Amino acid sequence: MTAPRPDDHPVTLTIGQLARRSGVAVRTVRFWSDSGLVPADRDATGRRVYGPAAVARLDLVHTLRELGLGLDDVRAVLSRRRGVGEIAAAHVRALDDRIRELRAQRAVCALLARTPGDTPPDERSVTLMNDLARLSAAQRQHLIDDFVTETFAGVEDDPTGGRLAAGMRTLPTELPDEPSPEQVGAWVELAELVRDPGFRARCREMAVAGATADEHRQRQADPAAVAEHAGGALAAGVDPASPQAAAALERIPGVAGLTASERAEWAATVELFTDRRVERYWALLGVLNGWPAREPVLPAFEWFAAALRGAPVQADSAQP
Repeated sequence: MTAPRPDDHPVTLTIGQLARRSGVAVRTVRFWSDSGLVPADRDATGRRVYGPAAVARLDLVHTLRELGLGLDDVRAVLSRRRGVGEIAAAHVRALDDRIRELRAQRAVCALLARTPGDTPPDERSVTLMNDLARLSAAQRQHLIDDFVTETFAGVEDDPTGGRLAAGMRTLPTELPDEPSPEQVGAWVELAELVRDPGFRARCREMAVAGATADEHRQRQADPAAVAEHAGGALAAGVDPASPQAAAALERIPGVAGLTASERAEWAATVELFTDRRVERYWALLGVLNGWPAREPVLPAFEWFAAALRGAPVQADSAQP
């Protein structure tokens, strides 16, 4: 006669015996039985008893629940209304979403962990940071698309304004699977920026001017020359209204020979398209898209515009 094995069980088990064998709490076995997931019989005394089929069913239900399937999905599998593969695939997608959410939350916590310990918590910022980091890719893109659609409505697609609108849509469809704290911070700052009515109005002003005013495109400064000469003067602490600024200013192509009024007109054009918030927008997109970091160029253009207005000229006529 073969000796019984430790995991052998009698033809029927009580609910307590089944619970001990399976590692499932008695109240859970009872709930699954009441829900029709695990079949139970009654003995002569009216107690629940479970046969081999119920033991196998409990093992399956327990496994599916540990994998995270809801009771409705478990019931659908048991009734063969849906295949295990179909439900498992849907569950994989749900798990992927949850993993991305947890990684985003982890990045938020890492960002908050950098806050000095004696800094009072900003409840609004913390809540906003967590909420925005957990947005889906579609929700994030909708936020940017809404900004672009409202801000650039009616602006032609081809000229400068249209190119500005297209560029401002270049938000990545997904945050990385493991976003860095810098990327989470950039996304939160970007979301706050595009919801700012003042920023929207400024972007529209620039786009409309670029798309409709031909004179704004007739005289353009060479960015490299502005960075080199105006930026160099700024770094050296040269006052743009001082006589010392004239030498740096006239090294920029197109400046020499302009009258004071022409310089003022050019300064107005530069100022129209110079806004640090817009430059910050591009910098934030760069962080999210993984673009190489670039040094800010607007301070040099601000100095250039100020020098155009302030640098002395000999007369209000073309210079020889």
